[in-house]
Amino acid sequence: MHNVTLEGPVGRNDDDTLAPVKPAEKTWGWFAIFNVWANDIQSLFGYSLVASLFISYGVSGWTAFAALISAGLFVMFLVNLSGAAGEKYGIPYPVFARASMGTAGAKLPAVLRATVAVFWYGVQVYFASTALALLIRSVTGINGGAEVLGLTGVDWLSFVLVWAFHIVIFWRGMGWVETFLNIAGPFVYVVMIGLLAVLWVKSDGQLLSQAQTIFANPEGTWGTEIAGFVAIIGTMVAYFAAVMINFSDFSRFARDKRAMIMGNLTGLPFNMILFSALALLTTAGAAVVYGEAIINPTEIVARTDSVLLGVIAAITFFAATVGINLVANFIPAVNGIANLAPEKIGFRKAGLITSVFALVIGGFWHSFISEFGISGFVNTLGATLAPLYGIMIADYYLLRKQALKRDDLYNMEGGAYHFTDGWNRNALMAFGIAAVFSVATVWVPALGELSGYAWVIGAILGGVIYVVRCRSGHVL
Repeated sequence: MHNVTLEGPVGRNDDDTLAPVKPAEKTWGWFAIFNVWANDIQSLFGYSLVASLFISYGVSGWTAFAALISAGLFVMFLVNLSGAAGEKYGIPYPVFARASMGTAGAKLPAVLRATVAVFWYGVQVYFASTALALLIRSVTGINGGAEVLGLTGVDWLSFVLVWAFHIVIFWRGMGWVETFLNIAGPFVYVVMIGLLAVLWVKSDGQLLSQAQTIFANPEGTWGTEIAGFVAIIGTMVAYFAAVMINFSDFSRFARDKRAMIMGNLTGLPFNMILFSALALLTTAGAAVVYGEAIINPTEIVARTDSVLLGVIAAITFFAATVGINLVANFIPAVNGIANLAPEKIGFRKAGLITSVFALVIGGFWHSFISEFGISGFVNTLGATLAPLYGIMIADYYLLRKQALKRDDLYNMEGGAYHFTDGWNRNALMAFGIAAVFSVATVWVPALGELSGYAWVIGAILGGVIYVVRCRSGHVL
């Protein structure tokens, strides 16, 4: 255990990863929260998802656009709920979970969220390395070469460098994480607008007319448009589900409640409007220039045959992927691992543990893990987060009326949240029952058709069962 103060706007000691954020450390304004969501949205997967929604669900672009904005507003409402305790008491997600699950029981939601986060952290490190490999090949012209585990020398060099880059960022503390997010978010938008401008020029002014064909759906009916509208909202809720449950990991650094709410307002609906518009218009431009609807931005860049654009795009894809990795995966992984043994595992040690797993998962992703079907296991764990969200929110708002005893949250031997040997039996029972439904949505095809709404239903189910058991006098 050591007491080295990390540099940056938000200086945290390595030992106090889960400790309440001090007033002087609450430096994140609305723009920082905005960029949390900008980086979460601006991934290659996010672009492809948004660009393909009107195709996947057979709806007009206007319907898809309206659904995306509605999803942003709905997710904003949910994260304002989950982030309120973090902002008010300066506590991260694993500590917030102690109020409902118990001081020992909170390790369950923390471990589940951390396991999902660690896995996808390693996968995203690999995908970020493909952007660096694209950059190296664009500059040097190197192609091919001997392969080890499906990766060439350039691929392995890129992977190790990206892996090390993540370590450099987190080693400097949350201040550097905030700075990177604040740079990456606006930068990605600048480049996306630039790519759209290139397509505008290449399309000889035909981009808007092509966009009209995307935003119009002559074969659509009220029934198909409404069904697609509902399905798209569900899809986007599922996309943001993981960050919704641990948003207090970020909101605890907000200057005040207004900064959190304004950051979420601009960060979710506004980002959805801007990012969705750029994605749909870029897809329309690609359809004009290349004769087909291309939903992968890397393929659009490759078609331009521009080394300069290739270099800029590679840097952009790298920034976007690292950004979402820090937001959706690294922070929850570190806090979840630290919660296993708070007195022994600090921020840096938890970060190194996460990095070791990432090295293995990312290194074997292309050759083995992606073919092994492990994603089903990870998705199963992710589904169990739904009832945990419902239990935490129901406990905080309906039972505790937004009032927590912060000191007792850190009392691992007794206090208001120790319950029975550190476990809240009512929460555990509610989780077990609701999780059956949540897990079934992953493996039962009929339930899978519920799309993202399965997550919302699982959350409501967990919260209702928990409140009913508590109010009926069951022993905690």
